[in-house]
Amino acid sequence: MHGFFDVVWGLLLGLVIAVVQCLYGEDFDNWIYSGPFLNVVIVTLVVLVLVRMHPEPADDCPCFDDSVSFSAVFIGIQLGAWHFVRSGYSWDQPVPSTTPFDLEALGWAKNLARIMLGIFIVFTWRGITKPILLRILPPIFRVIEHLGLSLPRKFFLPATEYKRVPPLRKDDNVIPPVSEIPRMITSLRHPRKRAISIGPQSEADAYEALAFRDSRRRQSLSSPSPPSGRSPLPSPTKSPTEVCTSPIDKGVASSDSTGPGVGVTVNATVEKAIEAADADSSDAKDDHEMFLRLLKPRVRYDVEVVTKLIVYTGIAWLSVAGNAIIFELCGLGMGKRP
Repeated sequence: MHGFFDVVWGLLLGLVIAVVQCLYGEDFDNWIYSGPFLNVVIVTLVVLVLVRMHPEPADDCPCFDDSVSFSAVFIGIQLGAWHFVRSGYSWDQPVPSTTPFDLEALGWAKNLARIMLGIFIVFTWRGITKPILLRILPPIFRVIEHLGLSLPRKFFLPATEYKRVPPLRKDDNVIPPVSEIPRMITSLRHPRKRAISIGPQSEADAYEALAFRDSRRRQSLSSPSPPSGRSPLPSPTKSPTEVCTSPIDKGVASSDSTGPGVGVTVNATVEKAIEAADADSSDAKDDHEMFLRLLKPRVRYDVEVVTKLIVYTGIAWLSVAGNAIIFELCGLGMGKRP
């Protein structure tokens, strides 16, 4: 799915982000913790603009979905940190908005209970919020589209072209539904051997294969013919006129001004052209079969983008602030400030 160009620029981008984080990360965190809620709104708007500016992928891949999930988690973390530092349950050391925790003071029983309760809350939030959003957002999106304010994206069906979003399966690459957890545990205990995939696995791979084939063919047609002294001679059983199979070839071969051996050279060029034409007809059939073998992605709906933003923002807020507050209220927290 990713080529060398993607890997190199991804490496450079990650390096730049790491340097900025090391130099200005603490100042940014303090700006969020100690500032007004307007600071969180500004960060949220910047992230949403970046999501809208995300380049269109070459094919229907989860690149955009993963970017939306990551951006939503970033928004939720900033919102949760800003809220938790003002909740009265956080510690200020070693940094503001620290979740109170001491393994020895809490004990293993409480820690296991915190883990199980936290996982349950996250899956419950996702299981309840996502269906509700997929039901209430399409009418809102239709109104927005009629007002001409929609921002359509490639590979996403606009709300005006469907009535309702059907139940979606395997629609999340980050957090699976609860029903998939037993199967995932079984696959970890008894992993299957990875199958070897042969041929293009996506539309981007298919188009890349077509481009490579066309490039090789152009190089073959444009390559110069071998010198006349080393050119393959016609069979002794054939006359020179039989070598030139077309009137054009005969006319060129019989011209004294072109010199000896030109008939053979022109004939080789014509044969290359005939072979290329035959290959084109054969390639058209192979190309059609290749695209038919590709796994067809499911229909994706425009409301899924906003749904993913809200769901993952909530998950990040729960992880940073919500669950920690619930633990304190349920008696699973430290119960005191340091």
